[in-house]
Amino acid sequence: MNKYIDFLKTNNIKVTPQRIAIIELMDQYGHISVRDIFAKIKANFPTLSLATVYKNINAMLESNFIKELKIVGHDSKYELVKEDHSHMICNECGKVEDIDLETKTLITDAKKISNYSIDESNIQLFGICPECR
Repeated sequence: MNKYIDFLKTNNIKVTPQRIAIIELMDQYGHISVRDIFAKIKANFPTLSLATVYKNINAMLESNFIKELKIVGHDSKYELVKEDHSHMICNECGKVEDIDLETKTLITDAKKISNYSIDESNIQLFGICPECR
């Protein structure tokens, strides 16, 4: 908890109970949509609006504290920034899980083939999770 407060302060983001609640949900769930965040914290913050949740998310995105995961056909999900990793996404339920894959060779090959300078990678693998199978 203190590391989140320290990070918010370091990045000149005002520490509020709502922001702490949002961060705690991301930490707990790993990947969560704005709608799910709003639904889960609304009971504790009855005057909170969906617009306020978006405003808080955007402030944390701008400071690179969280990352947006865009998934075709689903709401974007947000996660705390961590080491590079890939994602497994269920086509049935939309569940997102982190998966550590060795991507160094893939990125090196992509640079050689395309002559691009690669700043960031986002590898998403889609399938059916064990629970939905």
